[in-house]
Amino acid sequence: MARSLGATDVVSLAKSLQEMSMNGTEPPPQYFLKENSIKPTDSFLPSDPIPIIDISLLSSSSLSSKEGEDELEKLKSALTSWGCFQAIGHGISSSFLDKVRKVANQFFALPVEEKLKYSREVDGSEGYGNDRILSENQVLDWLYRLSLRLRPVDQRKLQLWPENPNEFREVLDEYGTKVKIIMDVLIKAMAKSLNLEENSFSSQFGERSVMQARFNFYPRCARPDLVLGVKPHSDRSGITVLLQDKEVEGLQVFKNDKWFIVSVIPHAFVVNLGDQMQIMSNGIFKSPMHRVVTNSERMRISVAMFNEPEPDKEIGPVDGLIDEKRPRLYRNVKNYAAFNFECFQKGVVPLESAKI
Repeated sequence: MARSLGATDVVSLAKSLQEMSMNGTEPPPQYFLKENSIKPTDSFLPSDPIPIIDISLLSSSSLSSKEGEDELEKLKSALTSWGCFQAIGHGISSSFLDKVRKVANQFFALPVEEKLKYSREVDGSEGYGNDRILSENQVLDWLYRLSLRLRPVDQRKLQLWPENPNEFREVLDEYGTKVKIIMDVLIKAMAKSLNLEENSFSSQFGERSVMQARFNFYPRCARPDLVLGVKPHSDRSGITVLLQDKEVEGLQVFKNDKWFIVSVIPHAFVVNLGDQMQIMSNGIFKSPMHRVVTNSERMRISVAMFNEPEPDKEIGPVDGLIDEKRPRLYRNVKNYAAFNFECFQKGVVPLESAKI
């Protein structure tokens, strides 16, 4: 029987995770991977590093140049093989990215009681907390999250936006605006890389596409050989833009039956596609499986921004990507977030369930 954490459970779990981290205590069994899982130590440095893409060359004005054409081809190659890349040339100053990390660190450093003022509502997806517990056998992730909706703006739950640190709301609002511009450029460039009209994907997102921010805090863990910060998963989004910790690695991507470490490039973004973009591209672009490993010596933060289509808007493979050689792979779906959640509860893979 699925259940969500009540207020008492949230306080208990938040305090116990923090205490275990500070004291170096062995985590309880509900955090341990199952025996047949691939262990965090089974990871490999990439033999061909995750591609680096210069976003400044992907704007409409730059694509007519030789450098722009070459970068567009690199983008296509990255998304058909890895489903992700490291983004440079994005136009956001390193000082502002440091400010985003700073307010994240300041929030997570607050006393537990202060952070719990912004606790996730029972059965809600926004606010501060740990995993929603959906089954007795669920393996828990070793992290705290603060999840907030930025767009549509009229759907913001400002009572869950921290007032401490006092710059938090202003910084997040500005950051969301800047990242949305990057996402829009990338989504148009992705369409052009497949010789489609530039709005072929963006039109499916709709005028009121959803943008979520997720601040992740990974405390030190005494058993990084058995416990993951985030279990293997693919994102339900269309596109995800991640600001990594400036120093501590943790993100890994699954490719060719191996886990590859995503190196830290301090002022680059890690961009990965989500399931909905794999559906829209008729399987040409990949939504990569990824996970986060824990660290026994250092804490780690990251900030993820997710963009997904309007829930009531039906999405499906673009007509220009369906032909005799490549038949339609996926059916049209609506409200993929709810569909994704239903699949998770049933223990089935959403992308597999969306196949024709």
